[in-house]
Amino acid sequence: MDEIGLPGPVGFVMGGGGSLGAAQVGMLRALADRGVRPDVVVGTSVGSVNGALLALDPGNAAGRLDAVWHRMTRAKVFPGGPIAQLSRLRKHRNHLFPNTGLAEVLATELAGVDDFAHLTLPFGAVAVDAVTGQPVLITEGPLTPAILASAAIPGIYPPVHHQGRVLYDGGVVANVPVRQALAAGAKSLVVLDCAFPGHLPRVPETLADAVLFWATLSMRTQATLECELVADRVPILYLPGAPVRNLTPLDFGHTDVLIESAYLSSSKFLDNVQVTGPGLYT
Repeated sequence: MDEIGLPGPVGFVMGGGGSLGAAQVGMLRALADRGVRPDVVVGTSVGSVNGALLALDPGNAAGRLDAVWHRMTRAKVFPGGPIAQLSRLRKHRNHLFPNTGLAEVLATELAGVDDFAHLTLPFGAVAVDAVTGQPVLITEGPLTPAILASAAIPGIYPPVHHQGRVLYDGGVVANVPVRQALAAGAKSLVVLDCAFPGHLPRVPETLADAVLFWATLSMRTQATLECELVADRVPILYLPGAPVRNLTPLDFGHTDVLIESAYLSSSKFLDNVQVTGPGLYT
């Protein structure tokens, strides 16, 4: 951490991106190799899933998440074929998949820890309030519903009713939650974003693909604007992640490639970066 010159507390910002979240495992490995560790973690969508496990066990997070991602499949996270999706859409009218599969993943991987207070590091999950349209940083109380809310992709998963609010995926307004990490006390930021600056999904062929395609395009633009707003105040170490690939955030068949390519590109970047003060380092 001192070699790269990041002032503490160091905030790890875990961006959203569905199955592309596997790339964050490679980024964490590269950071761990160089002794860069978080003091606070803030995540959106799949970044809140990875972020919660990082905050639970920061010393072993890279290895633990590697195992988690190799157990992750589309059938587990997005259960049901086209007929089931159509039936669910007709019945509920606002989503294609239940969030029960993701809830089961969390129950297994969090090993019974289901309260923010029991995590090792301060952690925040970012969702969006469907009534006000404003981002919501959840930092206390039950952990699983907060993560499910943060990952409730509109049109894909149902909204989550939590703490008196109707909540959806925070990626709609803060897919790379840099301002929320600053609000949580960070004085420097390490951004692990799996959807920017690469990764635009293929031209959509289904409703689910279309939702994710346009959402990802919006998130890329949003990430640029967010960093420009805060880079004059704090150093932002923005890891390059994995190279662009023609796959969607619903495709879990490329975990190994995403992890390894993100590790290699992030390692190369970290070997050459020099932080000299506030600014965007990418």
